[in-house]
Amino acid sequence: MYHKIIPSPLTLQSLIKYSVKNFASQPAVSFVDGKPILYNELDKEIKRIALLLYSYGLTPGDKVALFSQNMPNWVVAYFAVVSNGLIIVPILPDFTAEETENVLIHSEAKAIFISEKLYPKLAGKTFPDLILTIITDNFNVINTSVKQLDVKLPNIKVKESDIAAIIYTSGTTGRSKGVVLTHANITFVAMQSYAVFPIHQHDVFLSFLPLSHTYENSIGMLYPIMYGASIYYLEKAPTSATLLPALAKIKPTMMLSVPLIMEKLYKNQVLNKFSKNKFSRIIYKTPILRILIHNIAGKKLFKTFGGRLKFFGIGGAKLDARVERFLKEAKFPYAIGYGLTETAPLLAGASPNQTKLHSTGFAMEGVQLKINDPDKKGIGEIWAKGPNVMTGYYKNPEATTEVISEDGWFKTGDLGKLDKQNRLFIKGRMKNTILRASGENVYPEDIESVINNTQIVTESLVIEEEGFLVAKILLDIETIEKNYEHLKQAIEEGKEKYNEWRANFTKELNSKLNRASQINRIDIMDKPFEKTASQKIKRFLYIRNKSK
Repeated sequence: MYHKIIPSPLTLQSLIKYSVKNFASQPAVSFVDGKPILYNELDKEIKRIALLLYSYGLTPGDKVALFSQNMPNWVVAYFAVVSNGLIIVPILPDFTAEETENVLIHSEAKAIFISEKLYPKLAGKTFPDLILTIITDNFNVINTSVKQLDVKLPNIKVKESDIAAIIYTSGTTGRSKGVVLTHANITFVAMQSYAVFPIHQHDVFLSFLPLSHTYENSIGMLYPIMYGASIYYLEKAPTSATLLPALAKIKPTMMLSVPLIMEKLYKNQVLNKFSKNKFSRIIYKTPILRILIHNIAGKKLFKTFGGRLKFFGIGGAKLDARVERFLKEAKFPYAIGYGLTETAPLLAGASPNQTKLHSTGFAMEGVQLKINDPDKKGIGEIWAKGPNVMTGYYKNPEATTEVISEDGWFKTGDLGKLDKQNRLFIKGRMKNTILRASGENVYPEDIESVINNTQIVTESLVIEEEGFLVAKILLDIETIEKNYEHLKQAIEEGKEKYNEWRANFTKELNSKLNRASQINRIDIMDKPFEKTASQKIKRFLYIRNKSK
């Protein structure tokens, strides 16, 4: 039942042809409450939509944007493009109208698939290269500047070195760049995911992360399709009201998530229950009792997820230390991965039986990782080399030269270290590292992890302002109202008690931090942080100034 598939050549065209041939009568994609599309039916739709594109004058190498929520037709549109010599330009659904316009102009997209929900963002606007607009929900052509022709679908042989996708990331630096990925880049990751955790045609994926993000695209779509598995999509946003019934109905064996989902579950379903009074907090702090509690909670959580889950992949951002400890002690089948859009995306990963606290696992098979110029603690920039490394940034050779060395190493911009077993540990982004006046490097992500371990904190951001470390904190108001009456009163009763609490809280946090990482000020946020699609805080939005 389990065997590794090696597409030949290493293209998305080969991938989909293999799956259609070998899994024709298997369910491929579906809405949770919809009728599954079989692989042979998927093939017919892909060819029909590819012919539609070519009938409006598109030619091999043209770019086609895909701006849509997840749905079975997203998969159809994607393969209609990439398996027929065209280049896909996926756009994240949460991109603003301005960001989307910039992508369409910069990529020179000739056509766009856009969902009904997102169409208002671009309604009435024109773009210099765009000749065709198609609604993803039903594949209706709603706008075109050219006449439809009576043509046949050309028989195009896609090569491994051909460009498959140009992906624009929202990132955390405030500047989107078009990542150019070849067919070999993308297909290699789908193929090598098998070495992290093998799957087969009877596996069932529940997908709710944006398909336009490389994490969900490569591992949550291409990987299951390569092995004839079934993928189900939510028709609405992944709230408890939509996710819980879907889990009960689909009973997935495989899921991908960002840390925020599990962090919320842990806080609401576990932590809050043991914060109601002093006695329950003491029980929870006793290691042997905590492990027992986590084990019981883990069994309940496993049932909530349908009772068949084998793999719950977590990636896209750093996982809270408390949450990972809970998952480990709960024996929940979580897995950890690390990568970037520029590497299509996977560089390292650990399957449920390989996870080690705080580590993102081992280098993916066929990928080399090294720590460049490590300091005395072994920490340095993570460099990667492998068939999944992008060819460069679209129309931006200067930016490409900055991140790819002459001998082909990709400079990730992330700091990390390798242990004796070659497990990778991420320390944070190089650009986020703060150099203190003492000459010591401070990694804000490490401080944020300590702050986020505090029960009353939802999330935090540590930055430097005028030479001082400032922690911007979003409080968990629901937890405070339920379990911390004194803090609730301090907030309500006015400035003096509130400032007293804030000073004591700062002192408490600093008792857990080393000398160089001491917090000078706490700012309480009045609204949630703005985030990227992978739920990383857009750090650049909150940095007002830096010490010189």
